[in-house]
Amino acid sequence: MNRKLHLIGCAGLLLALSLPAAAQTQNEGDPIGDTVKKAGDIASQPAKDVGVAKTEIPPLLVKAGQDPYSLSGINNCDQLAAAIRELNGVLGPDFAVGGRKKESKAGKLAEAGSASVINSLIPFRGIVREVSGAAPAQRRLNAAIDAGYARRGFLRGTYQARGCKAPI
Repeated sequence: MNRKLHLIGCAGLLLALSLPAAAQTQNEGDPIGDTVKKAGDIASQPAKDVGVAKTEIPPLLVKAGQDPYSLSGINNCDQLAAAIRELNGVLGPDFAVGGRKKESKAGKLAEAGSASVINSLIPFRGIVREVSGAAPAQRRLNAAIDAGYARRGFLRGTYQARGCKAPI
């Protein structure tokens, strides 16, 4: 256990050293908050890989996975807009036409390098992830995210088909 904590601590230090360059990758929203979140995600990856930290699926995505095309409890445009906003809160902003962010090459290299170093700390990482349950948990999370995207797309289509004007 001490070795795991030591590896996680080293990973966090390496990632912290790359934060200034990674912070340059964002120019919209909250660049520092986004960078800190990415750094935390990358630094906590070894703990997830060995089963120390668990991957949680947001309840809204679990519900979306059960029936992504249901309109039960959604009777009007305001309720549709609220459901879409809830999904945006979990999934992040929806696709926007022409909404391209400028990225810095240095920031992307720092992020990729940090992730590569962190992920190389565990020998036979793929096997360890399968045995620890991290890989199946990631597959479940990915499936839930896919269901959330499908639900959001369905709700947006319904919103548009109904001619709704409420702000999303």
